[in-house]
Amino acid sequence: MSIDQVALLPGYCAAGTALLAFLADLLVPGRRAVVAAATAVGTVATAVAAIAVGRGPVRRTFCSVGCSYVADHRAALIAVVFALLTLVVVALSVPSQSLGEYYFLLGCSMTGGVILGYTRDLISLTVAVETLTLPLYPLVAFRRRSVASAEGAITFFVVSVVSTAVTLLGAALLYASTGALHFTVLAGALQQGHRQPMVTTGAVLVIAGLAFKVAAVPMHAWAPAAYDGAPVPVAAYLSTASKLGGVIAILYVAVDALGPALDIVGPALAVVATLTMLVGNLGALRQTRMVRLLAWSSIAQAGYILAPLGALALSRGRTPPAMSAAVAATVGYAVFYVILEIGAFGAVVALRGDQDGGPIADYRGAARRAPWVTGVFTLSMIGLAGLPPGLAGLFAKVIVVRALLSGGAAWLAIVVAVNAVIGLAYYVRAVGSLFATGDETARIRVGWPVAAALGAVAVVAVVVGFAPQLVIDSLT
Repeated sequence: MSIDQVALLPGYCAAGTALLAFLADLLVPGRRAVVAAATAVGTVATAVAAIAVGRGPVRRTFCSVGCSYVADHRAALIAVVFALLTLVVVALSVPSQSLGEYYFLLGCSMTGGVILGYTRDLISLTVAVETLTLPLYPLVAFRRRSVASAEGAITFFVVSVVSTAVTLLGAALLYASTGALHFTVLAGALQQGHRQPMVTTGAVLVIAGLAFKVAAVPMHAWAPAAYDGAPVPVAAYLSTASKLGGVIAILYVAVDALGPALDIVGPALAVVATLTMLVGNLGALRQTRMVRLLAWSSIAQAGYILAPLGALALSRGRTPPAMSAAVAATVGYAVFYVILEIGAFGAVVALRGDQDGGPIADYRGAARRAPWVTGVFTLSMIGLAGLPPGLAGLFAKVIVVRALLSGGAAWLAIVVAVNAVIGLAYYVRAVGSLFATGDETARIRVGWPVAAALGAVAVVAVVVGFAPQLVIDSLT
């Protein structure tokens, strides 16, 4: 079996990024600028490699009865998004993170996300998801002498181990009942009528285990503790890159592998999406700390992302046009979401530093002390709420509702709309605190790496808000 080394080039660049950060720290210890610059160069090289490979013909490798690794346009897009998210997090981390281990772990996690987009079998997918997740345990605990950081890391680790066990158990049951692990072969077996009770159990367990990665109910309780305990840039990575990895994994399994069994997967996803939206929004209403509010908000956003896939269970949802619309809505919403979410976390870093998001009350008067940062934060939060001028978030909500209506899931579209209205309460409260009267004496100085990252994210959010077809067309 020959191995296509060109197809593996993005993965090599991602792994090389982690190695480069490690070597830079060994050669020039304590020089945070050098290590961060080396990591940034590696992320850019990864994105360039993914684009170069993705522009050519589809490449397949590690093939037997099916192919475990496929380099196509979709995989290239996923790799580029992971690389760019990592680049932004590196920029947000420069002012205070000087340890090479920090950037090494970020590079390792990015490697898992990049490889995830190319995987085409259940085992490779699980390994890629775990490679994405494992480095995040120590990163969450990077706030030294912080009990909250240690508690968040332990909670994250314990729940993650359980979810991984559930995913592997589901994969084992699917293999035992169909004899297949590759997505195409598994879908073919299900198409031919392999529908024993073990298949139903295995499919539900795989989806339930992967739901942890997107902090979906009932695997959501780890998120507020982990986000609030972690350094804020790590919380940003958890809320964007890690969540995106979970969405991609669920999408691959639900559509590519279990497509013929949508009547099994769809209802489970519809229930999970409904509960996730409701629990996330209600939990966010009572939060008094900014990062915890963003954590509960991200739980609710996971429900919106998964909702179109829930519509696939219905008879009209199983037609190719409706399926394509549901997949495009899920991925499109995820892309819009990560842009706005990392903008919100970037503004928190600019206003508070990267160690602790602090209470919402501490943000009073920020509009006078850092007006442009407040503008970016407001744009991001209003966008997450789905209101103008945050047009990216508005279009994201629209494409989800349209996909649900075209798939015959009007009741789920109503659930999305009702939860969007509930979310307005805490988004407006968080933004309003910045404009309330408070300490307005000292201007906030923002380091140039944070300012550059925040400015770039704001520009992207505005551009995709006015031209959402740039994202939507790239998905087709």
